[in-house]
Amino acid sequence: MCKSELAKRYILLIIGLFFSALGVAFTKHAELGVSPISSVANVMNCKFPDLSLGTWLILWNCFLIVGQIVLLRKKFSPIQLLQIPLSFFFGWFTDLGMVIVSPIPTDAYPVCLALVVIGIVLLGFGIVLTVTANVIMNSGEAFVKAVSDTTHKAFGNIKIAFDVACVVLAVALSLLFFDFTIVGTREGTILSALLTGIVVKFIGGRLRSPLLAILGQKEAA
Repeated sequence: MCKSELAKRYILLIIGLFFSALGVAFTKHAELGVSPISSVANVMNCKFPDLSLGTWLILWNCFLIVGQIVLLRKKFSPIQLLQIPLSFFFGWFTDLGMVIVSPIPTDAYPVCLALVVIGIVLLGFGIVLTVTANVIMNSGEAFVKAVSDTTHKAFGNIKIAFDVACVVLAVALSLLFFDFTIVGTREGTILSALLTGIVVKFIGGRLRSPLLAILGQKEAA
């Protein structure tokens, strides 16, 4: 892979991280729950708001990176440490997104629901860009792959179990921190879990070829 193509891929990755983070910001602003993988950080932000959501996402992603190292040990590739700066980018972009969406009023439930839908679309678009870039996996997906490789179980099955585990952990923390009240995990979390994959498939099917052309590649027949 030549340097120019590699540079394009990393630029595409950063752009994808921005849109993914903006999607998280939209769903967070609606206060109807965020995507499963961000739900733990969201509950922590609700309990300890002195640290921004973006900061909690950085901490959560770094925790997942440590988890990969523990699971893979010598099989952990040093190049995957690039997940650390990418986690910081994602956190910073999330906080920037929160500033961008802050003027939008959320006093009406239909508006909040619309924000969740917009957030899911933006998140799906961002995922398509990062997957197409095909350089470094985000920490959540990389953690799932590490578990899959270690247990020799199907990636898809581990991904489902991981998302469920994130939501369960978020709910448990909420019950612990907020006197047995569920905070930060609502219908928006369920919608994100159900619709994000559909959005990724829809957008990816239409943008994959143009994006690969930008990278100087042709889609395999």
